Amino acid sequence: MTGKRVVISAALLLLGTSVFASTAAPPCGSSEYREFDFWLGEWQVQTPDGRHAGSNSIVSAQAGCLLVENWRGARGSTGTSMNYFDPVAQRWRQLWVSPGVIIDIAGGLTPEGAMRLTGTIVYLGENAEFPFRGTWSEQDDGSVIQFFEEARNPDDWQPWFRGIYRRAEPG
Repeated sequence: MTGKRVVISAALLLLGTSVFASTAAPPCGSSEYREFDFWLGEWQVQTPDGRHAGSNSIVSAQAGCLLVENWRGARGSTGTSMNYFDPVAQRWRQLWVSPGVIIDIAGGLTPEGAMRLTGTIVYLGENAEFPFRGTWSEQDDGSVIQFFEEARNPDDWQPWFRGIYRRAEPG
């Protein structure tokens, strides 16, 4: 091949690659990957009695394939979770890690549109594991209610945390 043909061939190859890349569907573009998007944002969290519980930032990452949560409690607690839709299992997964606690839960949308995940909570200092579940319910006013429960005894579910998420004011 002459130098001119090599340049033209390379240009056509690059053009074809960029056209293909721009028309290919994003890897996490289907509707299942958007089911938890109602939780995205910057939040101020209160307990049901109106006390400030903390702030939470939930952002989309990895081209929409992952939701990353960063919690800062009013008393200085912290935690991070990774949330993603597993296309093989057809369910959402959350892995939460904080000093002393690991939560591993999975599930999906209820018929009412709430996100419901179940699994386990591990207390690291106690080396103890219990059944755990969480529900995120979007409200008509745009707030989200997060409700967690654990069962230290079989089928005896006890409230673990209830938070009312309201969008943080910009600035």
